[in-house]
Amino acid sequence: MEKITQVVARIMLGHLFLIAGWQKIGGYEGTQGYMESVGIPGMLLPLVILLELGGGLAVIIGWQTKLTAAALALFCIATAVLFHHNFSDQMQAILFMKNFAISGGLMLLAVYGAGACSLDNRRPKTE
Repeated sequence: MEKITQVVARIMLGHLFLIAGWQKIGGYEGTQGYMESVGIPGMLLPLVILLELGGGLAVIIGWQTKLTAAALALFCIATAVLFHHNFSDQMQAILFMKNFAISGGLMLLAVYGAGACSLDNRRPKTE
């Protein structure tokens, strides 16, 4: 049961980033404009998309999980702080808390790894 739970947890976390990355491709100009409206250079959007798509897929298959999960956790915290800091808007407050909650799950992956059913677990252990 533990192995299945680990895989399902990685899918649940990773798919969020896959969907977000694809949505940013589909709404590229709008996303770029939104980034620029809060002072983030729109030219960073391709890196964001790459992080979301690549990171989401890496988490799902359990490849370089600790590093990827740490990067995505930092990304979620930065996103919360930069884009969802208007707590007088209930939706922004919810998005802020959601990003922090996702970061918590990703931090657990960063510490404990992907688990038994992962590409990380198939590599020889070198410590």
